Amino acid sequence: MSESMSQTNQAAPAKKSAASATAAAGGSEFLTFTLGDEEYGVDILKVQEIRGYDAVTKIANAPEFIKGVVNLRGIIVPIVDMRIKFKLGKVEYNQFTVVIILNVAGRVVGMVVDSVSDVIMLSPDKIRPAPDFSAQFDIGYLIGLGTVDQRMLILVDIEKLMSGSDMGLMDVVH
Repeated sequence: MSESMSQTNQAAPAKKSAASATAAAGGSEFLTFTLGDEEYGVDILKVQEIRGYDAVTKIANAPEFIKGVVNLRGIIVPIVDMRIKFKLGKVEYNQFTVVIILNVAGRVVGMVVDSVSDVIMLSPDKIRPAPDFSAQFDIGYLIGLGTVDQRMLILVDIEKLMSGSDMGLMDVVH
């Protein structure tokens, strides 16, 4: 995993110049991260900061995927472990485990992921709609699937995901 991250970081300068050209063409920037064997992306504008995983204060009766809360410079931030939320099997915390601090619908929320890769720019022609599944499988939080070279990214509308009724993190106002 460390080897692939160093390869990604070495390619970053070339990507940044390509990213600038894509931005002018109407692309979107995504922070990419891994969960299990898959790579995901969220809108970089929703990301406040990236931190190492630290101990959290557990909250009684919270869903299993809500690890607890942390005090981030005076703000109490709920921490959601996306590996548990997406039922990705055994969860292990190691030196690559990070928390992405997000600003979603005016609320600060932390999201535990296996590792953060890089920031990429995707033009609209590199984003495909998510496949249709049965109504029992909710994919309303997916923007679509992005392609970069041979990589496929699962693009998540983090605002829709974090404000979903099953998360219990936000008041839903209609």
